[in-house]
Amino acid sequence: MASDRQDSTMRISQQRFKLRVWITSRLWAQVMLGMVLGFGLGLLLSEPAGFVLPDTAEIIGHWLALPGRIFLALIAMVLVPLIFSSIVEGLSGAGSGEQLRSVGLRLAAFILATTTVAAMIGVALAQWLRPGVGLAGFSQGPSASSVPSQTGDIPDLPAPAAQVSLPDMIVDILPTNPTASIVQGDMLAVVVLALLVGVSVTQVQLERARPFLALMEALLSISMNIVKWAMFLAPFAVFGLMAQLVMRMGFETMLGISGYVGTVLLGLAVLLCLYLLIALVFAGITPLRLTKAAGSNLLLAFSTSSSSAVMPVTIQSARELGVPEGIANLVVPLGATMNMAGTALYQAVAILFLAQLSGVELTSVQIAVIVGTLVASSIGAPGTPGVSIAILVSVATNMGIPVEGMVIILGVDRLLDMSRTAVNVTGDLVAAVLLRSVGRDPVQAT
Repeated sequence: MASDRQDSTMRISQQRFKLRVWITSRLWAQVMLGMVLGFGLGLLLSEPAGFVLPDTAEIIGHWLALPGRIFLALIAMVLVPLIFSSIVEGLSGAGSGEQLRSVGLRLAAFILATTTVAAMIGVALAQWLRPGVGLAGFSQGPSASSVPSQTGDIPDLPAPAAQVSLPDMIVDILPTNPTASIVQGDMLAVVVLALLVGVSVTQVQLERARPFLALMEALLSISMNIVKWAMFLAPFAVFGLMAQLVMRMGFETMLGISGYVGTVLLGLAVLLCLYLLIALVFAGITPLRLTKAAGSNLLLAFSTSSSSAVMPVTIQSARELGVPEGIANLVVPLGATMNMAGTALYQAVAILFLAQLSGVELTSVQIAVIVGTLVASSIGAPGTPGVSIAILVSVATNMGIPVEGMVIILGVDRLLDMSRTAVNVTGDLVAAVLLRSVGRDPVQAT
């Protein structure tokens, strides 16, 4: 009897030891644990639970989110030199001009095709499920005075951008003041500058370019080392950010607009399956292998809502999947800035949700214009939290759709931002594995 009890105790101790080793040695397990614990604590601190006063809960939420804010600040601190040095190194190591042209054309085709398909998936699901019909009385609200009538009346809602002509948009892509772009954190301008410098380096004699390339290599190594330090905070960052999110939203709020949230999540799931299918058919990467290599990366992307913040980890995941260092350093930073298919899908659902909410019937031509506009605006949108809201308001305003329902979209934007970021990062990885064999012998590529 005592022997059986002792054996049972030993087995339990061994299991606990294995669990502790498993958690401490796997970042994705730590992130998952932080996410679950943060969700539970957020429910306890939420106003409906009633355990803590709202003001006290808000203060606790700020302190809980501190590791997450420090984590994001550390990543943001090295993001510009990291992106710049990665792209320059990737271009210089990608091979001949013909190879660079092949990589660029294939990446552009992949981004354009998947973003267009994603927007069409969003439109199809929104037209089929019609999540805004059940809330169609929202814009008529309790009283006219209680409902915001203009964009500026809605708290924290960005004003729609002014209409810009196509020639002006093309010219504005070029960073006329690179220093100002770096200070302002304009990632698209940094990417364009890095592309120009990287291509120019390939046209310069190697002896002259070698000191500059050595500087870029050192800058990349230093930036990645700081990122490695930041990764120690990742589980705590996920825990605090998740707790603050659930505490502020409340479980009932998420249930109240489950139709809209469910439509977006279903669309993102379809897009994720499409990415996995592309990787399997065209690159021979099974979903299990992709998940094993990038599981912690996707969980971190989900928690931080920033494809740029997890870009260094995405590069490492791409290398684990057999992507050459030069291709990974080039494709992943470009993808983190331009490959926003998940964002296009979310915006398509949100636009039609707003239209259904306000009783506005859109014609097929208007929907086609919306798809084209979202594809164009999503490509190049910064990979930072909340940036898609400004694009959404601008498109809705230009199409004559009232934006009073944005208060609903803003309420759950953080949750959906987290989900579409994870899908966007998956798209970056799939693009990298598709391009891993460019310029190499087909037999070696496999």
